[in-house]
Amino acid sequence: MKQPTIIQAHAHYVNRVLFTADNQTLISAGLDNVVKLWSVPSWQLIRTLEGHEKSVNTLAPSPDGKILATGSTDTTVKLWSFPSGELHKTLKGHKKAVTAVDISPDGTLLASASYDATVRVWDLDSGDELAVAGGHKKNVTAAVFSPDGKSLLSAGLGGEILLWSVPDTEATGKLLGHETAVGWLTFSPDGRYLASTGYDQMLKLWSAEDWEIVRNIELKPKGTYPISFSSDGKVIAVGADYKVLLFAVDDGTLEEVPIKAKGVYSVAFSPDGRWLASGSADKKIRIWELV
Repeated sequence: MKQPTIIQAHAHYVNRVLFTADNQTLISAGLDNVVKLWSVPSWQLIRTLEGHEKSVNTLAPSPDGKILATGSTDTTVKLWSFPSGELHKTLKGHKKAVTAVDISPDGTLLASASYDATVRVWDLDSGDELAVAGGHKKNVTAAVFSPDGKSLLSAGLGGEILLWSVPDTEATGKLLGHETAVGWLTFSPDGRYLASTGYDQMLKLWSAEDWEIVRNIELKPKGTYPISFSSDGKVIAVGADYKVLLFAVDDGTLEEVPIKAKGVYSVAFSPDGRWLASGSADKKIRIWELV
């Protein structure tokens, strides 16, 4: 793989990176309380979104690209008009840090997860809180809508992945397999697989049809294990200490990309498959051109 382009992006850890659906913008969130928008492929800073009082931990764009949701250690979720960066709404209800946000495929609902052991569902348009799921006993670190928008999945300390109906958050099942905390959940672009990573140093692929485990992959290096599927669904990128791991979905074969940074806290493929980005503890974003 080619040497990456490196951006000195934030004043503290880079917690999240993601590309917009049109491949025109790279968005980053930092422990320095701000969100930054970067042009693709010049990687010039377009805009800085300021408003959170503490670390910005998570990002989620609406399907139409007009809203960006952010979650923070300041316990709030903020909705920003995109790409103008104007603050649209602030959602309050969580008692502790917000660790994950996701917007439903139809763009009507927002889910947020928190260290307060709850997952909350909000009406994206009005900002009204619709339901609170309290089935987790401890910190919740991940929450994603299923590709059909009919279910919400969440995970955190304890290792269970819980399933909820939406918008009422009635419990509908649980996925058991991780031995300890689950940090990340994401679906493949075609909706066939759910990928999860845990502090048991395992990457698991689940069938989204019957929720059976399709593959277990041991993650030997330490890390927080952020994950991202390539646009064609053939590769999963996993962030680890000092490297990004690239696993082939079909057979689990591995390519390692070394990084001179201990903590890799986020990875993201661009929707067109051209770029792979990582955010890390050294305050930098690295971008590899893949094609």
